[in-house]
Amino acid sequence: MPGQAEPILAGLRIVELSAFVAAPLGGATLAALGADVIRVDPPGGGMDIDRWPLHHGRSLYWAGLNQGKRSVIFDTRTEAGQRQAAGLIAAPGEGGGIVLTNLPVRGWNSYAELSKLRRDLIMVVISGDRDGGTAVDYTVNAALGFPWLTGPEGYEGPVNHVLPAWDGMTGFLAALAILAAERHRRLHGEGQLVELSLSDVGLAMTGHLGLIGEATLAAEPRGRFGNDVYGTFGRDFGTRDGRRVMVLALTARQWASLGEATGLTREFAALEARLGADFRNEGDRWNHRKPLFALLDAWVAQHDLTEVREAFEGYGVLWSPYRTVKQMLAEDPRASTANPMFSEITHPWLGRFLTAGSPLRFGAAAPAIARRAPDLGEHTEEVLREFGLQA
Repeated sequence: MPGQAEPILAGLRIVELSAFVAAPLGGATLAALGADVIRVDPPGGGMDIDRWPLHHGRSLYWAGLNQGKRSVIFDTRTEAGQRQAAGLIAAPGEGGGIVLTNLPVRGWNSYAELSKLRRDLIMVVISGDRDGGTAVDYTVNAALGFPWLTGPEGYEGPVNHVLPAWDGMTGFLAALAILAAERHRRLHGEGQLVELSLSDVGLAMTGHLGLIGEATLAAEPRGRFGNDVYGTFGRDFGTRDGRRVMVLALTARQWASLGEATGLTREFAALEARLGADFRNEGDRWNHRKPLFALLDAWVAQHDLTEVREAFEGYGVLWSPYRTVKQMLAEDPRASTANPMFSEITHPWLGRFLTAGSPLRFGAAAPAIARRAPDLGEHTEEVLREFGLQA
């Protein structure tokens, strides 16, 4: 089929000066779709070169966030290194002249200076706070109020979560920002500076989820409800063989399916009549969740995970077993090379393990195949030659 010869972002070149999660994730997202992403690091690596988890002293974290990129070492503390990096950023080419960074921008690497070398420069700068202050995912999350919603009901202190969600959203938005700015440049011939802060991403998402409106309009702040899914029917339940499952019913159809799968339809209806409720409605399922949970608790506790799986999947119940990451790799066929997103890849110094490409699937472009992370500085000589830069 025409259009399948190349990845969808072939010909796009991004120079990345970054550390930690958000900016490297933005670059890795574009690299997975075929963009040429060249990461610039100082000698010995940047601040995140040894970040945990480690294997044989090497960072699995760094490898995961730099898959598919090229790696160069320029000592940007020196004038020669600054000239190399600036020359690479400003190198001619229709798809080039794009830089992604979350490092301090001043002097040689500011938009004002770099745009003198290339008029149509696109620069995406990620910061912690809009005002330039320092912030990371965990401080942003603390400031937004989520740790007071997370954790067991009745618990007194804040409860953090382990997923750097704001970093992830910011990284994906940074990739979107590059594509939007590049489209604007193709249409109008103009480059631009795009600024994005982690705290603004968190605030925007908090608003989208209705939490800002709720805090403004409701008389009392929302409490914490443990593993109960707020405003609907959902919680964890324990099986007879010691496993735990997450079960939800977000729609009337899913609620009916849960009753059919467990044989509890009559019990649900009797409770509904006694309470004067309508369990087709999410709000009623939430308001009366405790007696409903008690019925499902008893049913799940009488069955092994295999039996729960058979019943739930037979009726289309919305559910999932809880797993450790090791259990997920052992049990879930989607986390294997049976899923075209994954390949078994050997990474320098680390070994061979399952590696994801892009989860996006395009019908008229080559598939985004998983690629390994580079070794630090692996492409320095290659890039110097390719762009005519002095060593």
